[in-house]
Amino acid sequence: MTTQNSATEADRALKAKHRAMWAQGDYPSLAAEVIPSLGAVLVEACGVRSGQRVLDVGAGSGNAAIPAALAGADVVASDLTPELFEAGRRVAGQQGVELSWQEADAEALPFGDAEFDTVLSCVGVMFAPHHQQAAGELVRVCRPGGTIGLLNWTPQGFIGRMFATMKPYAPPPPPGAQPPPLWGDEDHVRALLGDRVTDVRAERRTVRVDRFETPEAFRDYFKDRYGPTITVYKNIAGDPERTAALDRDLADLARDGDLSTGGGGTVLEWEYLLCTARRAG
Repeated sequence: MTTQNSATEADRALKAKHRAMWAQGDYPSLAAEVIPSLGAVLVEACGVRSGQRVLDVGAGSGNAAIPAALAGADVVASDLTPELFEAGRRVAGQQGVELSWQEADAEALPFGDAEFDTVLSCVGVMFAPHHQQAAGELVRVCRPGGTIGLLNWTPQGFIGRMFATMKPYAPPPPPGAQPPPLWGDEDHVRALLGDRVTDVRAERRTVRVDRFETPEAFRDYFKDRYGPTITVYKNIAGDPERTAALDRDLADLARDGDLSTGGGGTVLEWEYLLCTARRAG
Protein backbone atom coordinates (compact mmCIF):
# COMPACT_ATOMS: atom_id res chain seq x y z
CA MET A 1 0.00 0.00 0.00
CA THR A 2 2.84 2.39 0.80
CA THR A 3 4.47 1.73 -2.57
CA GLN A 4 1.18 2.33 -4.40
CA ASN A 5 0.55 5.57 -2.50
CA SER A 6 4.10 6.73 -3.25
CA ALA A 7 3.59 6.01 -6.94
CA THR A 8 0.32 7.95 -6.90
CA GLU A 9 1.95 10.90 -5.20
CA ALA A 10 4.81 10.84 -7.69
CA ASP A 11 2.36 10.79 -10.60
CA ARG A 12 0.40 13.71 -9.16
CA ALA A 13 3.63 15.67 -8.76
CA LEU A 14 4.64 14.86 -12.34
CA LYS A 15 1.28 15.97 -13.72
CA ALA A 16 1.48 19.17 -11.68
CA LYS A 17 4.85 19.91 -13.30
CA HIS A 18 3.42 19.25 -16.76
CA ARG A 19 0.48 21.55 -16.10
CA ALA A 20 2.81 24.30 -14.87
CA MET A 21 5.10 23.83 -17.88
CA TRP A 22 2.30 24.43 -20.39
CA ALA A 23 0.74 27.25 -18.36
CA GLN A 24 3.90 29.36 -18.68
CA GLY A 25 4.76 31.31 -21.78
CA ASP A 26 2.01 31.71 -24.37
CA TYR A 27 1.26 28.48 -26.19
CA PRO A 28 -2.11 29.74 -27.54
CA SER A 29 -0.40 32.52 -29.50
CA LEU A 30 2.26 30.11 -30.78
CA ALA A 31 -0.37 27.64 -32.01
CA ALA A 32 -2.37 30.42 -33.66
CA GLU A 33 0.58 32.19 -35.26
CA VAL A 34 2.95 29.36 -36.22
CA ILE A 35 0.85 26.22 -36.86
CA PRO A 36 -2.73 27.48 -37.34
CA SER A 37 -3.56 25.00 -40.13
CA LEU A 38 -2.69 21.73 -38.39
CA GLY A 39 -5.91 21.28 -36.43
CA ALA A 40 -8.04 21.58 -39.54
CA VAL A 41 -5.79 19.07 -41.34
CA LEU A 42 -6.47 16.51 -38.62
CA VAL A 43 -10.20 17.22 -38.52
CA GLU A 44 -10.46 16.70 -42.28
CA ALA A 45 -8.43 13.48 -42.13
CA CYS A 46 -10.80 12.13 -39.46
CA GLY A 47 -13.87 12.97 -41.53
CA VAL A 48 -15.49 14.91 -38.69
CA ARG A 49 -19.03 15.93 -39.57
CA SER A 50 -22.22 17.33 -38.14
CA GLY A 51 -23.89 15.28 -35.46
CA GLN A 52 -20.76 13.48 -34.27
CA ARG A 53 -19.51 13.60 -30.70
CA VAL A 54 -15.81 14.46 -30.74
CA LEU A 55 -13.15 14.51 -28.03
CA ASP A 56 -9.93 16.49 -28.49
CA VAL A 57 -7.25 15.19 -26.09
CA GLY A 58 -4.50 17.64 -25.15
CA ALA A 59 -6.56 20.29 -26.88
CA GLY A 60 -4.66 23.31 -25.59
CA SER A 61 -6.49 26.36 -26.84
CA GLY A 62 -8.53 24.38 -29.37
CA ASN A 63 -6.37 24.22 -32.48
CA ALA A 64 -8.27 21.08 -33.56
CA ALA A 65 -11.35 21.30 -31.32
CA ILE A 66 -12.55 24.56 -32.86
CA PRO A 67 -12.31 23.31 -36.48
CA ALA A 68 -14.21 20.18 -35.37
CA ALA A 69 -16.95 22.38 -33.91
CA LEU A 70 -17.01 24.43 -37.10
CA ALA A 71 -17.66 21.15 -38.95
CA GLY A 72 -20.84 20.81 -36.89
CA ALA A 73 -19.68 18.27 -34.31
CA ASP A 74 -20.51 18.26 -30.59
CA VAL A 75 -16.99 18.79 -29.24
CA VAL A 76 -15.28 18.40 -25.88
CA ALA A 77 -11.85 20.03 -25.68
CA SER A 78 -9.87 18.42 -22.85
CA ASP A 79 -6.47 19.33 -21.48
CA LEU A 80 -4.38 18.92 -18.34
CA THR A 81 -3.75 22.69 -18.37
CA PRO A 82 -7.05 24.59 -18.17
CA GLU A 83 -5.16 27.89 -18.19
CA LEU A 84 -5.07 27.44 -21.98
CA PHE A 85 -8.86 27.40 -22.30
CA GLU A 86 -9.47 31.14 -21.97
CA ALA A 87 -7.78 31.88 -25.29
CA GLY A 88 -9.69 29.01 -26.89
CA ARG A 89 -13.04 30.24 -25.63
CA ARG A 90 -12.29 33.67 -27.03
CA VAL A 91 -11.43 32.32 -30.49
CA ALA A 92 -14.45 30.02 -30.50
CA GLY A 93 -16.67 32.96 -29.66
CA GLN A 94 -15.15 35.03 -32.45
CA GLN A 95 -15.86 32.21 -34.89
CA GLY A 96 -19.39 31.70 -33.62
CA VAL A 97 -19.14 28.12 -32.32
CA GLU A 98 -19.75 26.54 -28.95
CA LEU A 99 -17.90 23.61 -27.43
CA SER A 100 -17.20 22.20 -23.98
CA TRP A 101 -13.87 22.71 -22.23
CA GLN A 102 -12.86 20.20 -19.56
CA GLU A 103 -9.72 19.73 -17.52
CA ALA A 104 -8.54 16.15 -18.03
CA ASP A 105 -5.46 13.96 -17.73
CA ALA A 106 -4.85 12.14 -21.02
CA GLU A 107 -3.76 9.07 -19.04
CA ALA A 108 -7.00 8.94 -17.00
CA LEU A 109 -9.75 10.55 -19.05
CA PRO A 110 -12.92 11.37 -17.07
CA PHE A 111 -15.25 10.00 -19.74
CA GLY A 112 -17.20 6.80 -20.18
CA ASP A 113 -16.28 3.86 -22.38
CA ALA A 114 -17.18 4.27 -26.07
CA GLU A 115 -18.54 7.79 -25.46
CA PHE A 116 -17.20 9.48 -28.60
CA ASP A 117 -17.49 8.94 -32.36
CA THR A 118 -14.08 10.52 -32.95
CA VAL A 119 -11.15 10.91 -30.56
CA LEU A 120 -8.34 13.09 -31.86
CA SER A 121 -5.22 14.88 -30.71
CA CYS A 122 -3.10 17.48 -32.51
CA VAL A 123 0.43 17.64 -31.02
CA GLY A 124 -1.20 17.15 -27.62
CA VAL A 125 -1.34 13.58 -26.32
CA MET A 126 2.27 13.12 -27.43
CA PHE A 127 3.33 15.06 -24.31
CA ALA A 128 1.66 12.65 -21.88
CA PRO A 129 4.62 10.93 -20.20
CA HIS A 130 3.29 7.36 -20.22
CA HIS A 131 2.47 6.54 -23.81
CA GLN A 132 0.74 3.19 -23.36
CA GLN A 133 -1.61 4.54 -20.71
CA ALA A 134 -2.58 7.47 -22.91
CA ALA A 135 -3.09 5.26 -25.96
CA GLY A 136 -5.30 2.94 -23.94
CA GLU A 137 -7.49 5.87 -22.94
CA LEU A 138 -7.82 7.10 -26.54
CA VAL A 139 -9.15 3.69 -27.53
CA ARG A 140 -11.34 3.21 -24.46
CA VAL A 141 -13.41 6.37 -24.91
CA CYS A 142 -13.89 5.84 -28.68
CA ARG A 143 -16.92 3.81 -29.76
CA PRO A 144 -16.38 0.61 -31.79
CA GLY A 145 -16.08 1.64 -35.42
CA GLY A 146 -15.23 5.18 -34.40
CA THR A 147 -12.17 7.12 -35.52
CA ILE A 148 -8.96 7.83 -33.64
CA GLY A 149 -6.88 10.56 -35.25
CA LEU A 150 -3.41 11.75 -34.28
CA LEU A 151 -1.08 14.43 -35.57
CA ASN A 152 2.34 14.41 -33.91
CA TRP A 153 5.84 15.75 -34.55
CA THR A 154 8.26 13.11 -35.85
CA PRO A 155 11.57 12.28 -34.14
CA GLN A 156 13.57 13.09 -37.28
CA GLY A 157 11.65 16.26 -38.13
CA PHE A 158 12.49 19.79 -37.01
CA ILE A 159 10.61 19.75 -33.69
CA GLY A 160 11.92 16.27 -32.90
CA ARG A 161 15.44 17.58 -33.49
CA MET A 162 14.65 20.59 -31.33
CA PHE A 163 13.80 18.31 -28.42
CA ALA A 164 17.02 16.36 -29.04
CA THR A 165 18.92 19.66 -29.03
CA MET A 166 17.41 20.69 -25.71
CA LYS A 167 17.80 17.29 -24.01
CA PRO A 168 21.39 17.77 -22.74
CA TYR A 169 20.29 20.97 -20.99
CA ALA A 170 17.02 19.63 -19.56
CA PRO A 171 16.43 18.06 -16.16
CA PRO A 172 16.42 14.24 -16.29
CA PRO A 173 13.03 12.76 -17.19
CA PRO A 174 11.14 10.95 -14.42
CA PRO A 175 11.29 7.15 -14.40
CA GLY A 176 9.03 5.61 -17.02
CA ALA A 177 8.48 8.80 -19.00
CA GLN A 178 8.94 8.46 -22.76
CA PRO A 179 10.09 11.11 -25.26
CA PRO A 180 7.17 12.97 -26.89
CA PRO A 181 8.41 12.65 -30.50
CA LEU A 182 8.08 8.86 -30.33
CA TRP A 183 4.38 9.49 -31.05
CA GLY A 184 5.55 10.64 -34.48
CA ASP A 185 7.03 7.21 -35.26
CA GLU A 186 4.54 5.03 -37.14
CA ASP A 187 5.79 1.74 -35.68
CA HIS A 188 5.53 3.15 -32.15
CA VAL A 189 1.96 4.33 -32.67
CA ARG A 190 0.92 1.03 -34.24
CA ALA A 191 2.40 -0.84 -31.28
CA LEU A 192 0.62 1.44 -28.79
CA LEU A 193 -2.79 0.96 -30.41
CA GLY A 194 -2.21 -2.71 -31.19
CA ASP A 195 -5.06 -4.98 -32.26
CA ARG A 196 -7.62 -2.72 -30.63
CA VAL A 197 -7.78 -0.76 -33.90
CA THR A 198 -8.08 -1.52 -37.61
CA ASP A 199 -7.62 0.40 -40.86
CA VAL A 200 -4.53 2.26 -39.67
CA ARG A 201 -3.39 4.92 -42.10
CA ALA A 202 -0.20 6.87 -41.49
CA GLU A 203 1.46 9.54 -43.58
CA ARG A 204 4.39 11.83 -42.95
CA ARG A 205 3.75 15.41 -44.02
CA THR A 206 5.30 18.81 -43.40
CA VAL A 207 4.01 22.24 -42.48
CA ARG A 208 5.82 25.30 -43.83
CA VAL A 209 6.85 27.86 -41.19
CA ASP A 210 8.05 31.18 -42.59
CA ARG A 211 7.16 33.74 -39.92
CA PHE A 212 10.70 34.12 -38.45
CA GLU A 213 13.05 36.65 -39.98
CA THR A 214 16.19 35.01 -38.59
CA PRO A 215 17.20 31.80 -36.79
CA GLU A 216 17.70 33.90 -33.67
CA ALA A 217 14.14 35.20 -33.96
CA PHE A 218 12.87 31.60 -33.96
CA ARG A 219 14.93 30.84 -30.86
CA ASP A 220 13.77 33.92 -28.97
CA TYR A 221 10.13 33.30 -29.88
CA PHE A 222 10.27 29.80 -28.42
CA LYS A 223 12.20 31.02 -25.36
CA ASP A 224 9.35 33.42 -24.65
CA ARG A 225 6.30 31.31 -25.52
CA TYR A 226 6.92 27.54 -25.58
CA GLY A 227 6.61 25.82 -22.21
CA PRO A 228 9.15 23.02 -22.79
CA THR A 229 11.78 25.48 -24.01
CA ILE A 230 11.13 27.87 -21.13
CA THR A 231 11.50 24.96 -18.70
CA VAL A 232 14.86 23.94 -20.14
CA TYR A 233 16.20 27.49 -19.89
CA LYS A 234 15.03 27.69 -16.29
CA ASN A 235 16.96 24.50 -15.56
CA ILE A 236 20.24 26.14 -16.60
CA ALA A 237 19.44 29.71 -15.54
CA GLY A 238 22.34 29.77 -13.06
CA ASP A 239 24.90 28.76 -15.69
CA PRO A 240 25.62 31.55 -18.21
CA GLU A 241 27.92 29.36 -20.30
CA ARG A 242 25.33 26.62 -20.78
CA THR A 243 22.64 29.21 -21.46
CA ALA A 244 24.80 30.75 -24.18
CA ALA A 245 25.50 27.29 -25.59
CA LEU A 246 21.79 26.48 -25.81
CA ASP A 247 21.21 29.88 -27.44
CA ARG A 248 23.74 28.94 -30.10
CA ASP A 249 22.43 25.40 -30.54
CA LEU A 250 18.80 26.45 -31.09
CA ALA A 251 19.77 29.20 -33.53
CA ASP A 252 22.03 26.75 -35.38
CA LEU A 253 19.17 24.26 -35.58
CA ALA A 254 17.02 26.82 -37.38
CA ARG A 255 19.96 27.93 -39.50
CA ASP A 256 20.65 24.36 -40.62
CA GLY A 257 16.98 23.83 -41.43
CA ASP A 258 16.52 27.12 -43.30
CA LEU A 259 15.25 26.50 -46.84
CA SER A 260 15.24 30.15 -47.91
CA THR A 261 17.37 31.27 -50.80
CA GLY A 262 18.34 34.52 -49.12
CA GLY A 263 16.60 37.79 -48.43
CA GLY A 264 13.24 36.33 -47.51
CA GLY A 265 13.60 35.45 -43.87
CA THR A 266 13.93 31.95 -42.43
CA VAL A 267 11.86 29.20 -44.06
CA LEU A 268 11.41 25.91 -42.22
CA GLU A 269 9.56 22.68 -42.95
CA TRP A 270 8.34 20.88 -39.82
CA GLU A 271 7.56 17.20 -40.30
CA TYR A 272 4.64 15.46 -38.59
CA LEU A 273 2.94 12.07 -38.70
CA LEU A 274 -0.76 12.07 -39.56
CA CYS A 275 -2.37 8.85 -38.40
CA THR A 276 -5.98 7.66 -38.40
CA ALA A 277 -7.47 4.35 -37.29
CA ARG A 278 -10.81 2.70 -36.52
CA ARG A 279 -11.55 1.20 -33.14
CA ALA A 280 -12.06 -2.51 -33.55
CA GLY A 281 -15.17 -4.28 -32.33
